[in-house]
Amino acid sequence: MSSQDNTTKELTAEELAAIERKYDPELAFRPTGKFIGLLITTILVAMSAYHFYAAGFGLIREVLHRGIHLSFVLGLVFLLFSWKKSESTELQKAAWYQIGGVSILDLVCSLATVGAALYLPLLPAEVLADRVGNPSEFDVLMGSILLVLTLEATRRSVGPTLPIIALIFIAFALFGPYAPGALKHGGTSWLGLVNHLYLTNQGIYGIAIGVMAQYVFLFILFGVLATRIGLGQLFIDLAMVVAGRFSGGPAKVAIFSSAFMGTISGSSIANTVTTGALTIPAMKKVGYPPHFSGAVEATSSTGGQITPPILGAAAFIMVEYLEIPLRDILAAALFPALLHYFGIFIMVHLEAKKLGLRGLRAEELPKAALVIKQHWLSLIPLAILVYFILAGRTPDFAAVYGIIACIVVGFLNPVNRLTFGDLWQSLSVGAKNTLAVGAAAATVGIVVGVVTLTGVGFRLGYVVVQTATDIGDMLGSIWPLSYFTIEQWALFVSLILIAIACIIMGAGIPTTATYIILVAVAAPALAQLNVQPLVSHFFVFYYGVLADITPPVALAAYAAAGIAGANPFKTGNTAFRLGIAKALVPFVFVYSPALLLVADGFTWEAFFTTLTGAMLGIASLGIAFTGYLFAPMGSLQRWWFALVSFLFIAPGLITMAIGLVLLAPLVIMQVQQRKTTLTE
Repeated sequence: MSSQDNTTKELTAEELAAIERKYDPELAFRPTGKFIGLLITTILVAMSAYHFYAAGFGLIREVLHRGIHLSFVLGLVFLLFSWKKSESTELQKAAWYQIGGVSILDLVCSLATVGAALYLPLLPAEVLADRVGNPSEFDVLMGSILLVLTLEATRRSVGPTLPIIALIFIAFALFGPYAPGALKHGGTSWLGLVNHLYLTNQGIYGIAIGVMAQYVFLFILFGVLATRIGLGQLFIDLAMVVAGRFSGGPAKVAIFSSAFMGTISGSSIANTVTTGALTIPAMKKVGYPPHFSGAVEATSSTGGQITPPILGAAAFIMVEYLEIPLRDILAAALFPALLHYFGIFIMVHLEAKKLGLRGLRAEELPKAALVIKQHWLSLIPLAILVYFILAGRTPDFAAVYGIIACIVVGFLNPVNRLTFGDLWQSLSVGAKNTLAVGAAAATVGIVVGVVTLTGVGFRLGYVVVQTATDIGDMLGSIWPLSYFTIEQWALFVSLILIAIACIIMGAGIPTTATYIILVAVAAPALAQLNVQPLVSHFFVFYYGVLADITPPVALAAYAAAGIAGANPFKTGNTAFRLGIAKALVPFVFVYSPALLLVADGFTWEAFFTTLTGAMLGIASLGIAFTGYLFAPMGSLQRWWFALVSFLFIAPGLITMAIGLVLLAPLVIMQVQQRKTTLTE
């Protein structure tokens, strides 16, 4: 289908699944024979049952729980992901070296990772304490096996970028004496490296895999079950009711439905395919170009990772790192997420007015009363989950009761009734969806372990700050840039450097992995510049998410382009333009942390000033990018709106007032131009 084709061909479920597998390596599972497939499904269901039991009723040692989780993840990765991506498209012909589509080598690797992952946690606590710092030869062997197979499992399930980064860090640890400048350190031996990464809780068994085992698995399972009982459909239908009738309605439906879906799913690509199957053809039908239709859906869907209460896995990592309640993290995330969707809405609305697009007709919209009557029961699990989080209960406690509520509602709801077969499948799919992020978490543990072993985080932070200070010193010598101090320039340039690093790092590895790695560098750098820890964590997280819609590796945008039949790169560029608010908001809350609600120094005056300024700035930038307010704009007017938008984004009543004064003549000109057009 041509990129200029505005037809509304409906894609089948198989075609949508193929698009999702193509652009999301985490879902590129290989087909298997019937017996092996049943065995794998049984193990996946057992994995879900174990995590549910461990969170709700079990009392399991922390290191053992992490080891069991890791053994499930890595063992299943070798069964479900092929050596080459091309082998994941169809069942391979029977051969002596494979059983049911799985090679004997993969079976051996699967068993080896299970053994290596469980060997250490099964040791008695007193024996393990004696081994730390003095590992036996067998300890080193098992640790080496786990390190190598963890990297291979991550390469298969996530892609090569993250394992390559881990290998660079391992080389840095081993060859530290040869590192340049401030990065030089004493180095370590292979035995010392394995001891730190395998026998302590600073490496593979560290915070990343612990959060996956304790929290993330349960929330992913909750999202799968909630979608199965009809909550996802309810969100899409409600979005249609709320926004469908307005100008360019389908695009606004995409925004609202993706925002709603973000409350139960933290996956950009999954959100894109789920809601895009409906919204993208509808957008094309009313007149949006294919690339713009795909871009709207992709940009809206990436908001799922920054929308409470799920926030992908990053929220739970922040809970562990910052040692603050989950409800505080969710409160801090609320208004930045709303600003993201506000920015998309402004540009979508102006684009619709510019193109003269209609909304959906009454016969094309669902009936609100019928939607609520059919699906209201599916809201109960989400309400229970949010209630327990706001009540201060632990995230795993809230997730367990949310899952129980999903099952009860599913069995009772006559519209989306859950059968035992459906429950079995949901438990299997939920576990399967955690495998890639679990393998990535183990590899991130390797990277973080090297950081703690060598102290490279503080060294890199020093390099970033020193580089930014040197650039600031140079800029500060130029008039009128000399109006700002060197310290102010150092902070601004540091933020730019860290933002670029986050986007580059995120172009090929999961957001959570990007977040954990960059926090190790960004947090020390920003701490030296007196940025609050909560603010620095959110800054890194937001730019990691932005990579999903930033070419050249904008996976969510490419998936949307596949549904829209549009040029992928053009869709990615448009998605980045639509998501520009997500690029600006982090700078807003660095300079005015009040936007995060729970940051130190919060006042309502600062909050409302910052929020109002951010909304005006995002709206001005949206007008500049669209080239339309009440009438088409020339390039000079667009540049003027773009430049003035930065006055709004810089928090303060004075800068806001100056911005309004500077824009007032252009707004009056637009109104007059609109009147002239209507009278002609």
